[in-house]
Amino acid sequence: MFDKLKKAFGGSPEEAPKVEKKEAAPAETKAPAKETKAASNKPRIGYIHLSGCTGDAMSLTENYDILSTVLTDMVDIVYGQTLVDKWIHGTYAEEMPEMDVCLIEGSVCLQDEHSVHEILEARKKSGLIVAFGSCAVTGCFTTYARGGQQAQPKHESFLPISSLVKVDAALPGCPVAPEMIAKTVVAVCEGDLDYLKPAMDLAACNAGCGCDVLTNVVRQGLCSGCGTCGLACPTRAMGYSEGRPSCDRDRCIKCGTCYVMCPRSWLPEGRIKKETGL
Repeated sequence: MFDKLKKAFGGSPEEAPKVEKKEAAPAETKAPAKETKAASNKPRIGYIHLSGCTGDAMSLTENYDILSTVLTDMVDIVYGQTLVDKWIHGTYAEEMPEMDVCLIEGSVCLQDEHSVHEILEARKKSGLIVAFGSCAVTGCFTTYARGGQQAQPKHESFLPISSLVKVDAALPGCPVAPEMIAKTVVAVCEGDLDYLKPAMDLAACNAGCGCDVLTNVVRQGLCSGCGTCGLACPTRAMGYSEGRPSCDRDRCIKCGTCYVMCPRSWLPEGRIKKETGL
């Protein structure tokens, strides 16, 4: 995965100057060649919105004070109806551009042929697929949906995107915090793999509700009662009883925010038990 990330964003710093010296013929074209090189070094970003509330897109587009520099100067947005005037109606293989990173918001409706086709094509065209927001990571509230209205009942299935394609990194949240978006983009541009590793590890996470906090943290004796899960919960499903979390299942939307924000959920439990002999 680390090699894949380096390759997606240009490899080692020594490679670019060598290519430029070979391709730039006349002396007069040296200055334009440098400008082209600088532009091509920007990550090419795609954005796909599937089934969800577009809250994650709002984190991108409505937090200008935090994200304006990131979106205008540090990346090139090359695909996505939400952020650029680029949408596919014809042959996918001919029209979807190559992308270094594709942010995918929302879960996949299996009955929506367009969405299924688009996400499969995005996997082929993208160096990295990022599950953007809780609907894409865990399914979130869309897992409760069955689709249709009373006048036209039908069953529809909504799945996290990892059920259909390989996900390289995940940014959780309902919605994703703009600070997390900005720092992740900066880390990608700078090749900061230490910062990106938790997001890459989370790509394989399937913990998606308050019950996971109770099962994997509280019942394992890891909870310190810090209250982070309750503060992070967007629906106030996480309450407290005797200094420990409790989950109101009627309020829980399975966004997984409480679990990923819990500092104890990231503890290497297997290693701790091995070192302590438990």
